[in-house]
Amino acid sequence: MKTTVNMTIGEIVAQDYRTAAIFSKHGIDFCCKGHRTIKEVCESKSLDSNRLLEVLDEVLTHQTSSSIDYKTWPLDLLTDYVEKTHHRYIEEKTPVLLQFLNKLSRVHGKNHPELLEVEQLFKESAQELAVHLKKEELILFPFVRKMVGAQLVNEKVQAAHFGSVENPVAMMMEDHDHEGERFRKIADITNNYTPPSDACNTYKITYAMLEEFESDLHKHIHLENNILFPQSIELEKRMA
Repeated sequence: MKTTVNMTIGEIVAQDYRTAAIFSKHGIDFCCKGHRTIKEVCESKSLDSNRLLEVLDEVLTHQTSSSIDYKTWPLDLLTDYVEKTHHRYIEEKTPVLLQFLNKLSRVHGKNHPELLEVEQLFKESAQELAVHLKKEELILFPFVRKMVGAQLVNEKVQAAHFGSVENPVAMMMEDHDHEGERFRKIADITNNYTPPSDACNTYKITYAMLEEFESDLHKHIHLENNILFPQSIELEKRMA
């Protein structure tokens, strides 16, 4: 499928995740703001849309064995993948980053007061993500799996207490927007995770971990916003 200026960023990244690197290079948010079209983002950033489309098409037409087409995955498999890959990543990395940021703030905060703001922002992220993950694991994902199971045996799904699946999806997407904005602030404060000239090894490692955390979060949000959520809404409509 050839890309056009009227396609959304989310559609293109859902087609092939390798295109995410192109958008990131130009500072284009492909996860939380994936609903924007190529035309819209190029106009807002004064980019040459034809050149951007050429680069995207080069990536899309270059086949590699490492490309994974998440759009073709059953939704229950996709929920399992997100939970076991991205949820676990957050749960494992968060306490380490909190410890490192606390240490940096105490030792280097006087000379680098921006560390105090980074630590506070990440603390807020850690608290809100912990609640967010449980909402998905205990409410949204089980219902998606229930819909998939019912479809396989051609049965109806009992109505959930939250009504349409669109309701929890809207809440999750709002959470994603908040996290996207929070990490844009962190990236800005840290000069895109560039350690200062006097940075110690812990300083450098912490910034590298923060950058990796944001990158993983972007893919996590992309899989949900651009693939899992819209397909879940579509499945519920087909089963109605």
